[in-house]
Amino acid sequence: MSDKLEKINKNLSKNLPAKKTITKDDLEIKDDYEFSRKTYKDLIRTGTLSLDVLAELARESEHPRAFEVLSRSIKDIADTTEKLMALQKNKKDLTGEAIKREVTNNNLFVGSTTDLQRLLIKANNDTKDVIIDDEGNN
Repeated sequence: MSDKLEKINKNLSKNLPAKKTITKDDLEIKDDYEFSRKTYKDLIRTGTLSLDVLAELARESEHPRAFEVLSRSIKDIADTTEKLMALQKNKKDLTGEAIKREVTNNNLFVGSTTDLQRLLIKANNDTKDVIIDDEGNN
């Protein structure tokens, strides 16, 4: 009886997803990721808020240096945004998270309902199962 029980447990364990144990490295990766993500978001938010002030200053002063600082700030915000996206990708690579992709195939039939019915009947006739008996007859 216990032999059968062991076989059942063994077969069940094959079909069940493996339990993932959380290691210290996993926790450190998660903590570092959360910290970096929060820092990048704060930098982007602060930079975005300061753009209005820098733009106003550049307009009023009409000094080339003010416009240079403004354009540099815009570039820095864009670079930080790219780093935020790279951080997301790196986290997925480190943790082994797979990207789930769903494929949806949509078909469109252009024609009358009569044409569609004929097409479906033809497809149905082409895919009928052929049963062959022991003597080789259909």
